[in-house]
Amino acid sequence: MALGGLEMLQAEIAEVGAVHPVGRVFEVGQGTISVSGLTTRATLGDRAQIHTRASGLFDAEVIALSRGGVTLLADGAVEGIAIGDRVEILGQAGIAPDDSWVGRIVDPFGRPLDGRPLLRGPLERNVRAAPPAAATRGRLGGRVETGLDVFNTLLPLVQGQRIGLFAGSGVGKSSLLAKFAKGVQADVVVIALIGERGRELREFVEKTMGAEGMARAVIVAATSDQSPLVRRRCGWAAMSVAEHFRDQGKHVLFLADSVTRFAEAHREVALAGGEPPSLRGYPPSTAHQIMSLAERSGPGPEGTGAITAVFSVLVAGSDMEEPVADILRGTLDGHVVLDRAIAERGRFPAIDLLRSVSRSLPDAASPAENALISKARKLLGAYDRAEMMIQAGLYANGSDPVVDAAIRVWPALDAFIAQDAPDRVAASFSRLAKALSGAG
Repeated sequence: MALGGLEMLQAEIAEVGAVHPVGRVFEVGQGTISVSGLTTRATLGDRAQIHTRASGLFDAEVIALSRGGVTLLADGAVEGIAIGDRVEILGQAGIAPDDSWVGRIVDPFGRPLDGRPLLRGPLERNVRAAPPAAATRGRLGGRVETGLDVFNTLLPLVQGQRIGLFAGSGVGKSSLLAKFAKGVQADVVVIALIGERGRELREFVEKTMGAEGMARAVIVAATSDQSPLVRRRCGWAAMSVAEHFRDQGKHVLFLADSVTRFAEAHREVALAGGEPPSLRGYPPSTAHQIMSLAERSGPGPEGTGAITAVFSVLVAGSDMEEPVADILRGTLDGHVVLDRAIAERGRFPAIDLLRSVSRSLPDAASPAENALISKARKLLGAYDRAEMMIQAGLYANGSDPVVDAAIRVWPALDAFIAQDAPDRVAASFSRLAKALSGAG
């Protein structure tokens, strides 16, 4: 057996524990289980197994500790758990990624979801790892090719940048993430599908991603029917996989769909553990959970690679001030807003450019490129302000030279935002200049 295969086999064997602390169930509530006999042995976040007399094994996690006992939250329904059932504490459950995971679909515990065997890597990682020390992190890198004209020019993406993708349901968010997965210049793509509908996983892999996209991707998935513990862990586990490749010096593209479902899962766990609800039902710890996940991405310590991250956020009714969107926007290096009205008129991706921004500018572009970006934004803004009058036929040509120019170039600019970029950034800027040429 090759040395790498032997190391992975040893890692599998090392996970088999000989002794585990044991307690007994003394109370079963609505989703939570109280256990005695483990007060001095369990720690917050430990995984546990409940051995029932009627229904077999249940997986659970420690979510609260007190002198009276340990509170567990089960990974599924609690039907079948009875007073006196035996509970084993398994300790903290990490994840051990390996280079062979590329092209695979795994669950948040590192188990295969595609029906093929999957070995652990030799090094187990803490799924709740701390971000790199701020003083040791590298700076943002150079601009990357994205496969889309608008992101090659008006909303540039650089190595180590973190952006948010804010959209309502059915506006093309998943399709845009798939375009990123296939088009953004990166060594490895790690995709966290948090709370996705089960029927959509295979469709996303086979149709949306395809063989080309999966050739450099690792998908970590937790479907919507799974417990909040598993859905929340999906974001952490996927980030740990991204860190595995980053520490090898690789440029990793991390895509999370969606942070909203990550926050909702945390809310369920935190409320079950006794944390009081706060803003719109989210407990106070939600902000820390979101920000700590986002902070793990970005440039790594000197000598390692970088994680360029795209976090999607579901915003009901395009409310950019809802808690999850507001928390995440403050920690990112840019945000992209998808607008339902744009999608309804048939332009995809339905990016509202005037509400979107990349904080890599102006450094990510040359003076000449920044001039083109500024001109495009100015003309799009002028058209937006006058659009109601233009559509109603109330605008008289010649009233405002800037609006006149905006009307002339608007169809070309609108089409430019939807274009794929089969070539390099320089060619994308050439197409932008051509779209603006009608302004005079």
